[in-house]
Amino acid sequence: MKYAPTIGLEIHAELKTRTKMFCDSLNDPDEKNPNTNVCPVCLGHPGTLPTINKQAVEHVIRVGLALGGKVNPKTKFDRKNYFYPDLPKGYQISQYDVPLVEGGELLGKRIRRIHLEEDAGTLGHEIRDPLMQEGKLFSLVDFNRAGVPLMELVTEPDFTSAEEVVAFARELQLILRYLGASDADMEKGLMRIEANVSLNMGTKTELKNINSFKFVSAAIAYELKRQEEALEKGEKLVQETRGWDEAKQKTFSQRSKEEAHDYRYFPEPDLPPFETAIFGLATIKEGLPELPAGKRARFAKEYGLNEKQVDAAISEPALAEFFEESVSELKEKNAKASVVTLFNYLTMDLRGLMNEGGINLKDSKIDPEHLAHLVLLIEDGKIGSRQAKDILKKMFDTGLDPEEIVQTEGLETVSDTGELEKIVKEVLEKNPKAIEDYKKGKTASLQFLVGQAMGHLRGRGNPEVLREIFKKEMGA
Repeated sequence: MKYAPTIGLEIHAELKTRTKMFCDSLNDPDEKNPNTNVCPVCLGHPGTLPTINKQAVEHVIRVGLALGGKVNPKTKFDRKNYFYPDLPKGYQISQYDVPLVEGGELLGKRIRRIHLEEDAGTLGHEIRDPLMQEGKLFSLVDFNRAGVPLMELVTEPDFTSAEEVVAFARELQLILRYLGASDADMEKGLMRIEANVSLNMGTKTELKNINSFKFVSAAIAYELKRQEEALEKGEKLVQETRGWDEAKQKTFSQRSKEEAHDYRYFPEPDLPPFETAIFGLATIKEGLPELPAGKRARFAKEYGLNEKQVDAAISEPALAEFFEESVSELKEKNAKASVVTLFNYLTMDLRGLMNEGGINLKDSKIDPEHLAHLVLLIEDGKIGSRQAKDILKKMFDTGLDPEEIVQTEGLETVSDTGELEKIVKEVLEKNPKAIEDYKKGKTASLQFLVGQAMGHLRGRGNPEVLREIFKKEMGA
């Protein structure tokens, strides 16, 4: 029997705000000290009252409008009752029947709703008490994350493969970053994916809280295979929540799947319903930035980049902005070649230096204008590619303009024929065997000789000019 996969998604993203969802405690995902960013409100102390974070609401509205959704004119918060050790109040403030946003679409997949809630804390498990013969397992609770504003996006069951899921999640991650709504860093748990997986629209399994594109792809593939094998054996599938065990490369049962009535939703009594018009929806929509899809089309048209290059150039908002600022500095002559050269130095050479230094583009000392100046020096033949890499490293370390580095260190390419001929003759005198090999048809010998000359010139020679002089001197 042929089985048709049906997959729906619930994607959570922690929003980028200064404070938590309902209190003034800091929202800092990089805080390393546990239970630091907490207060009586997010710790659920009796008698405390929540206050809505305006910026978090605006972020969700912005995401909804960017995805073509409808912002409900009136909305409210609800209590979702369940107990977890890392949920201090014993309930979560979420949204049930009237979410902030309904509808929308991304990559041809329908979005059902986008709502706003608060995140739970985190649990850590350690073996302690080394004085005992056998250590004890302790579960430790960190409430730094408790109360952080959390956006949840729910799709329709429109996905049929893990590949479609990953493509959708990656594009959503990029949109969240362009909107400034969330850093959506999955390694830090700032974006988490849950997939509802079934075959032939039958009993579904929810794969819970997966924080890696690789893991969600593997988990869906495994779950589809597990369900198919169970059905082939005549077994009855159970609606349940399952986790992903990366070490064993398999899903595992966590609990039976709850229904909405299990959570005993009711309107949050401490937060009144509110109208979304007070947030200025038209102003928010007008202020939306250019989104990844539009930027892809424009970059391909304006800069002549191919599909792979475009995807790399827009992969981070800061990178796309840096690229465009650099391009604006380039001269009009030979513009297309200059843009491609600029792209290569930005996405490969500069990216390599940043990876080695463990810093991001915003913390780099290199200005977009300076990178453009480096490309122009190459295009004008004033420096070669070998010199350019050395100069880029100096720019990275000092923040200086490449033109200043070239002048102060005397790095401009030597193109004077008389000086180059002198170096060529010296190299030929020292390498008679290379001359014989070249005359026998071994073209690699010519490259060797050019390399020797470049070494004498400390990389400042023009390789093409040197090549022609060597050919002339060897009678080629």
